Amino acid sequence: MSGHESVTSAAASGMPRLLYGTAWKKERTADLVATALAQGFRGIDTACQPKHYHEPGVGEGVARALKTGLRRDELYLQTKFTPLSGQDPERVPYDPAAPLAEQVAQSFRVSLKNLRTDYLDGLVLHSPLPGTQLDAVWRALEAIVDAGGARRIGISNCYDPEVLEALHRRARIKPAILQNRFYVETGYDREVRAFCRAQSIVYQSFWTLTANPRVLGDARMRALASKLDRTPAQLLFRYLTQRGIVPLTGTTTIAHMREDLAIFDFELGAEDCAALDSLFV
Repeated sequence: MSGHESVTSAAASGMPRLLYGTAWKKERTADLVATALAQGFRGIDTACQPKHYHEPGVGEGVARALKTGLRRDELYLQTKFTPLSGQDPERVPYDPAAPLAEQVAQSFRVSLKNLRTDYLDGLVLHSPLPGTQLDAVWRALEAIVDAGGARRIGISNCYDPEVLEALHRRARIKPAILQNRFYVETGYDREVRAFCRAQSIVYQSFWTLTANPRVLGDARMRALASKLDRTPAQLLFRYLTQRGIVPLTGTTTIAHMREDLAIFDFELGAEDCAALDSLFV
């Protein structure tokens, strides 16, 4: 079982090819993160957004793992700055009246405290902002990279190729990560993913299983899974990793954690990948 394999982003350093997602786990977060790391996960995704994430619980789970002998430099910790529109008004983790750049800086400091670390491997803008607001936030993220606080920066929930391309064009430090929902409603981000490939931006997929019941239930997927003695979920994750995508999985059971990590125990042939390509058109 090898959850340590990595891809290379525009930031010129690797990230695990499968990440453990921590949204909506609430009081179970610490236990689940510690369990995921014990099973072999080495990449954790979270956000400084109390509405959907319990970031302090992620930090507690990581701390438990570090006490077992795991080193911080063996881990990939990624969190997000969530704009005010995505926050619970009663639990905003920064001063909502502060300028955008200060909101980013405050959120970053809160994340370091929550995660019990002095740097982040990835810091992601949770969703695009209009016009000059996007530039202001991006400059604040660049400043964090300049100061050594984050090794790479990126953006999430960005489905408009023009927005991504404009950000990339204007950015001094280019986005190294794009994290989107991978599903049919956006055409599986074909145009966006092509741009990511051309610019060495790592495309991360979330809700990969939840949003794709049609793909998982397709007769071709099930037939190939049966032939390889794998589950359709394993097949989908493995296919995506071989196509250069880094999936997130938020499973809450040890059995599924082990199944997810076991995707690196096999490899799909070129013909199998080509056959699965037809499911995403």
